[in-house]
Amino acid sequence: MKILVLIAHPNLSNSKMNSLWKQELENIPNVTVHDLYQHYSHQPIDLPLEQKLLLTHDRIVFQFPFYWYSTPPLLKRWIDEVFAYGWAYGPGGKALQGKELVLAISVGGPEHSYRAGGYNHFTISELTRPLQATANTTGMDFLPHYIQYSTGDIDDKAAFESAKNYVIHITNEDLNHRNRLAKQLARMEEQGIVLKTEE
Repeated sequence: MKILVLIAHPNLSNSKMNSLWKQELENIPNVTVHDLYQHYSHQPIDLPLEQKLLLTHDRIVFQFPFYWYSTPPLLKRWIDEVFAYGWAYGPGGKALQGKELVLAISVGGPEHSYRAGGYNHFTISELTRPLQATANTTGMDFLPHYIQYSTGDIDDKAAFESAKNYVIHITNEDLNHRNRLAKQLARMEEQGIVLKTEE
C-alpha cells in the first residue's frame, strides 16, 4: 500500500505537532510526504503533478490544523482545482474511485469541547462532513480520522507519542473495514466455517 500525505499547514515550523508528524513520516517506507504550502504558497497548483501523485498512491492523507471548523485555505483550493470535473467526479470522473482518504487533524482545543454540550457543540466527525461528502462523491473510502487535541499545550512526551501513533494509524491496512472483513472471511474459510444464508 502506497500512502500520500498532503500536509497543509501555513506555518509548519511553528507547529510542534505537525512538524513532529512530518518528521516521523519521512523515513517510513511507501509513504510520500508532500508539503502543499512549501510548493504552492505563491504559485499556481501543478494539476498534472498533483493528479499523478494521487493516481500512484492508494491511501491519501490530508494533514492539517483545524481552522475555523475547516481546513486551511490552500487545502480547500487544492481540492477545488485538483479534484476536477470529469477527472475526479462527473461524467468519466473515476480517477479516485477505490482509493482511501484519511484526515489527520491537529486541534488546539481539548477533546471535551468537541461534543454535544461542549464549547464547540459538535464532534470533529460532524464538522468534517464536507470532506466526507467529497470522498463519497469521488468514490473514495473515507476512513477513521487521526486527531490530536490540545496541541497548544501538549508536552514533548505526549507529542512524540502522538507522532508514533499517527504513523501506526495511517499505515494500518485494517483501518479500512473492507480489509478487516476480507481477512475475517479468509480466516473463517481456513477454519472451515461456512456462513449460511436464510432460504
